[in-house]
Amino acid sequence: MGIGRRQFLRAGVGVAAAVGFGSAAARYAWAAESALVPPSLRFELTDPADDLFRDKPLYGDRVMQSFAFDIGNRRLFAVQVSNGSASDVAGDLTVTRLDFAGNQLGHMYLKGFGHGVSIGVEADGTDSYLWTEVDARQEGDSSRGVRLARFRFVSGTTVVNTDAGLAKYTPIPNAYATTCAIDPVNNRMAMRYRTAESTSAPYRFAVYDLGGVKTSPVPVPLVDVATPEGMGTFQGYALYGSYLYLYEGNSYEVSAPPGNVYITSVDVNTGLVVQRFHSQAGKTLTYREPEGMAIYRTSTGEMRLFQGFASGAEGDRRANLFYKNQLVT
Repeated sequence: MGIGRRQFLRAGVGVAAAVGFGSAAARYAWAAESALVPPSLRFELTDPADDLFRDKPLYGDRVMQSFAFDIGNRRLFAVQVSNGSASDVAGDLTVTRLDFAGNQLGHMYLKGFGHGVSIGVEADGTDSYLWTEVDARQEGDSSRGVRLARFRFVSGTTVVNTDAGLAKYTPIPNAYATTCAIDPVNNRMAMRYRTAESTSAPYRFAVYDLGGVKTSPVPVPLVDVATPEGMGTFQGYALYGSYLYLYEGNSYEVSAPPGNVYITSVDVNTGLVVQRFHSQAGKTLTYREPEGMAIYRTSTGEMRLFQGFASGAEGDRRANLFYKNQLVT
């Protein structure tokens, strides 16, 4: 029996490792040619954004870094760097559980995890399992996690990165920085990573079957693509079907109104930019720093692409969520 293309590609990982390819990007360079993510509809980025809520406080005082939904249990979680300047270098994070009106329903602390640029949530029965970066390493006055962790959200508790039994995953063994985002409809994970120590080194995105990340020590990515050139300050990403949505920009303190917030859609099977849009969502917010993206499916099946913003004064930052819901071919 002849070997199929997918079988050949999977076998190629072992071959590449055996001959000593130096970087994950090189080892997975073939993956972008495989087009293994079925084509899907995409969000129309020019669709005017609706707001879910505005100016809601999280459990801590600092800006929301990212957020994610458990669509099975209809839950929302937001993450921020914990209060105190030492938290940046240590990688200490605070997670807040919210209802869809922005009211706080619980919180937990993560010690030694990273910066929280992007997180994922996976429903497991009635439990919500968070996926985050972990094992923070210092980068200047901040930090980034080098692995991924999966753990159950339990309000009022603290998880330390050295806790025995904390499930950790290393899809890219030599990553210096990594985060993840989950497509909760198609059960896939996008992982943003870089394999060089320099903070100016380029990031890539690998897309996996979520089950494969949990069961394989070094899972084979479905696709692996570069970050498009020319992007501004990176602020988050989301995965839905065969498209990545990348978020960039700065607060009004850096870029005055109308600001420099952009959303970019990328075809994961080609790595090509499909659409780039200058977002005016939440244009009347104070401060208005873009922070995080996520995917949600309502109980009636409506798909939503969410973008987040931080607002308010320093020491009293607030969370804001907006969404687009128009899908196109």
